Amino acid sequence: MDLLLKNGYVVDSANGFEGISDVLIDKGVIVRCAADINEDADTVIDCKGLAVIPGICDMHVHLRDPGQTHKEDIITGGDAAVAGGVTAVACMPNTTPPVDNAETVKYILEKAKKSKVKVYPVGCITKGLKGEELCDFEELKSAGCVAVSDDGKPVKNAQIMARALVKAHYAGLKVISHCEDTDIVAGGIMNSGAVAKELGVKGMHRISEDISTAREIILAGDLEMPIHIAHVSTSASMLLLRVAARYGVMVTSETCPHYFTLTDEKLRLRDADYRMNPPLRTKDDAEAITEGVCDGTIDCIVTDHAPHSKEEKADFEKAPNGVVGLETSLAVTLTQLYHTGKLSLSKIVRLMCVNPRKILGISGGRFDSGEPADIAIVDLNEEWTVDPDKLHGKSHNTCFKGMTLKGRVKTTIVDGKVLYNDD
Repeated sequence: MDLLLKNGYVVDSANGFEGISDVLIDKGVIVRCAADINEDADTVIDCKGLAVIPGICDMHVHLRDPGQTHKEDIITGGDAAVAGGVTAVACMPNTTPPVDNAETVKYILEKAKKSKVKVYPVGCITKGLKGEELCDFEELKSAGCVAVSDDGKPVKNAQIMARALVKAHYAGLKVISHCEDTDIVAGGIMNSGAVAKELGVKGMHRISEDISTAREIILAGDLEMPIHIAHVSTSASMLLLRVAARYGVMVTSETCPHYFTLTDEKLRLRDADYRMNPPLRTKDDAEAITEGVCDGTIDCIVTDHAPHSKEEKADFEKAPNGVVGLETSLAVTLTQLYHTGKLSLSKIVRLMCVNPRKILGISGGRFDSGEPADIAIVDLNEEWTVDPDKLHGKSHNTCFKGMTLKGRVKTTIVDGKVLYNDD
């Protein structure tokens, strides 16, 4: 046998198991998860006092590859991912060129063979992200895409989105919607509210997100087709999702750690590392998002990992939106929700490891025999301070810089191989 993990606190939410156990791994897959496994193994890791969880699946990242590799690429994105316990990512299609054809998908998958993380491409809904003509979803599916999205931009035309929901479903692809009305945003750079007024900058009104979320829910309900809502950030969108669930609309959703941790008060620093889209909202919104995560309305915690260079982020008002998050997502979630008693470890595993894979239809996220040995070993109580200069990706634009977090990934295993070790 290749690897034996001994004495860890295994959290297998998919199977409803949580407790001290060993995990035996051979040839890249899990052989057995049980107490007191005594078989010989080439490598034995003592996990006493540590949590052993499925590798995180982050279904919303921007790897900037192809075409924007001064910010990040598939290799460096993988380095950042495994440092955060992430073993699988779904990469968004707003690259240069966009992921709207089989050739670009092939490029991503070929380069991903050298990455430490498993990469699942998301194709475009519309050609060139222009919102005008649907892509060939069957072609994208055959090439290896797991979903489609125009993320970074909304699909403005409701008729085109309606057609996309139907065609993507029958092609076996999930539609991920970036909910934003750009006519309402109209050049805003942060949440529209008191802080924006004090700073004298144009705000991004929350109804931009809420109107778009409502439209997608109505389309999904009327057509009886599934849809996934990306990066939820407002209290009203949370309310809409609750109503949708009550009436059986096939809608799933995600949010990011910064939306339940930070508020637009951070923008008083005039630091573009706190600017993203959708923007940091108010305390009431952060509390509503927290409630939605804890009561199960939100299905997934993702990062919307969006790297930008230091030079690009230097000007507060002109900088592009986006923050990195692969290395901090689990630690922030543990700090904000687990160590405060708001959410159990089992539910965090479901939100970060199980549900994203279920939504995308990919394997992993459990400790069954024959499943991929993609695992994160975590010290739930280790405290550490986020130092941007020590992050593993090309860009260091983290909104959690200087924060002390509780919970740290010690080892990450992908296909049975130790690809990250904190030591």
